[in-house]
Amino acid sequence: MSGFIEDDGFGPELRNLRTENQNLGERNKKLAELLKSSRDKLNDLYAKVEELGEPATPYGIYLGASTRDMEAEVYTSGRRMRVKVSPMVDMSALVPGTLVRLGQGTVIVEACGFMPTGNLYTMVERVGEDRAVVADQQGLESLVMLAEPLLKTARAGDTVLVNASAGYAFERVAKTEVNQLSLEEVPDVTYADIGGLRSQIETIQDSVELPFSNPGLYAQYDLKPPKGLLLYGPPGCGKTLIAKAVANSLSQRLGDGGRAHFINVKGPELLNKFVGETERRIRLIFERARELASEGTPVIVFFDEMESIFRTRGSGISSDMETTVVPQLLTEIDGVEDIANVIVIGATNREELIDPAILRPGRLDIKVRVSRPDKEEAKDILARYITPGIPLAGTREQLIDAAADAMFEPRPFVRLELVDGSTETLYYSDFVSGAMIANVVNRAKKLAIKDHLSGVSETGITADHLRQAVRDEQDESEDMPNTASPDEWARITGRQGKRVVGAEVVG
Repeated sequence: MSGFIEDDGFGPELRNLRTENQNLGERNKKLAELLKSSRDKLNDLYAKVEELGEPATPYGIYLGASTRDMEAEVYTSGRRMRVKVSPMVDMSALVPGTLVRLGQGTVIVEACGFMPTGNLYTMVERVGEDRAVVADQQGLESLVMLAEPLLKTARAGDTVLVNASAGYAFERVAKTEVNQLSLEEVPDVTYADIGGLRSQIETIQDSVELPFSNPGLYAQYDLKPPKGLLLYGPPGCGKTLIAKAVANSLSQRLGDGGRAHFINVKGPELLNKFVGETERRIRLIFERARELASEGTPVIVFFDEMESIFRTRGSGISSDMETTVVPQLLTEIDGVEDIANVIVIGATNREELIDPAILRPGRLDIKVRVSRPDKEEAKDILARYITPGIPLAGTREQLIDAAADAMFEPRPFVRLELVDGSTETLYYSDFVSGAMIANVVNRAKKLAIKDHLSGVSETGITADHLRQAVRDEQDESEDMPNTASPDEWARITGRQGKRVVGAEVVG
């Protein structure tokens, strides 16, 4: 009877109590987890607050390992120190010149790579394997250590990133000063790309290329190769193309993976308003040339527009910089005598302005005049531009003949009055150049394209297009000098004769 009462009276209450107890247990468990999570966050917050209270950690430059284990030499706070290295630091990451972070007790706790900023210096020369002489913009020289990234790549003339206090150079700046002034790549121009200059090319091959292709024969005859070559003549006649073709031809002759180096100096960019800067840049260029020549390959140093830098001394109006720039070049050329692989080539259309000391034998030994083309040479040049691969309305030979006939038609352009009272008439054909011929063909191509777009003709370049292009080119006369200077008319034609006292345009 009593058991029945327990089942009816206390059974449901007991179950409710157990359920409530279970719910409270789960809630207690969640509260305990929440409390633990809050405690962990609070501990993290305490840790961060403590970190904020820690003193600042300085940085230094790793100079090298010490004689004792887990010690190193660093440069920090303006002084050299020997410090401990934390066991947590990867020793392989510590190379001379590396930026390191110093913890409490001035212990190296982290390697941070190389410094991304600093002062820019120009490398003058290397000293041994790991040192170099560098100069700032004022020319003050310093001796610095080379960090690991520079040990195999740094060379004279490079612009490098330097920490002057630590005495380390860290990085080679991609755009060096010499590269700003020159181009070291071998050009892709060949002699086959040059038309109408067969005799000049033959002279250059005999004087420049034979010493490299037959060095034993030259040694047998005790004959030294020329140091330099001057290409002179009217503008637009192929002087620069010839210099590029020489470099390309030398590379082809070397074979076995060899290659010639072509340093194309941008003459006017050498000029600098600061005293001594132009001379320093010339030294850098020849230092680079000697470095390349030491590898046993030919190096061509090409000065275009040579008269812009190396004018006759004493001809300056204001600064007269030629008095120091010209001697610097003479010194460098004379210093090339023990390195037979360096050849200096100059190009100019004002050869009378260049200092005579540069042109004497033993410096620029060979002088080659690049003259204006005659009618047959003009056809040879036209054949380089009127190719079978472009649309032609007629045979290629007919179009070349039509263009050449139009260029050399006896059409008067200017009448010159000479000093003796006589007169001479110059024709448009007296001013033909390779650059003009290339521009004539380009004009004809544009005329053909316009006719094609307008529906007039789709056959390609015609003889009329070429004749019209020649006429337009002559009418513009962009290559002609000012009539205010009569002597310019005679000079630009390449003629040598009596002095011109007056000029009258009759074209």
